[in-house]
Amino acid sequence: MSFIQIEHLSKTYKGKDDSVHALNDINLTIEKGEIYGIIGLSGAGKSTLVRCINLLERPCEGKILIDGKNMPELSEKELREERRKIAMIFQQFNLLMQRNVLDNVCFPMEIAGIKRKEARLRAKEYLKTVEIAEKAKAYPVQLSGGQKQRVAIARALASNPEIILCDEATSALDPQTTGRILKLLKQINEDYGITVVIITHEMRVIEEICGRVAVLDKGNLVEEGPVSEVFKNPKSKAAKRLLLTKELSEEGEENGLN
Repeated sequence: MSFIQIEHLSKTYKGKDDSVHALNDINLTIEKGEIYGIIGLSGAGKSTLVRCINLLERPCEGKILIDGKNMPELSEKELREERRKIAMIFQQFNLLMQRNVLDNVCFPMEIAGIKRKEARLRAKEYLKTVEIAEKAKAYPVQLSGGQKQRVAIARALASNPEIILCDEATSALDPQTTGRILKLLKQINEDYGITVVIITHEMRVIEEICGRVAVLDKGNLVEEGPVSEVFKNPKSKAAKRLLLTKELSEEGEENGLN
């Protein structure tokens, strides 16, 4: 059995006048230690999918099996335990503005009941891992976007996760900083064996770091496979649109438009 197995997953948001089908019968598998990409344009359902994986959103139908456990069937206590194995990194970093960098990284360990002295020692090591140890006493307002995301990654590591979910984690960053963050995530994947799921609308991010990719369009899984195959010979209209968007962006950069 695959480490993450999603079977016939559907999610519908019901409004007063109509319903929005955010996900329709999604089936995919992610192997342990893999860097897996989920891509789609705005409104494709990719953020809903990643939030269903750790049950921040509860699906209407289907299974989400993580290491053989069906997440929607777990009790609240069991779900809390399983969520500790899953960390999230967001586009807007979600750091605690009133805490300095070191205390931000300590926060998940505080929740887990780890003693303050041990938490601070471990936090310093994680800050070294993400190469921002010199900013331990700084506050988020004093950091650049790339530095904030490094702190967010250190905080994710502090929960000792088996899975890291990255929801548009590089969308607020410039291309050069994006490259550094992706390199860091790849290194963490190799060093810690953590399974990484990348949610993005940027094909260059998928191309840089992922082995396999799923393409979502209007809540449907329209294409899935090795990144090299999907990019070389896209079969779905959504993948072709994303590839065209990537090519136009690269042409703009070459012509000095960005």
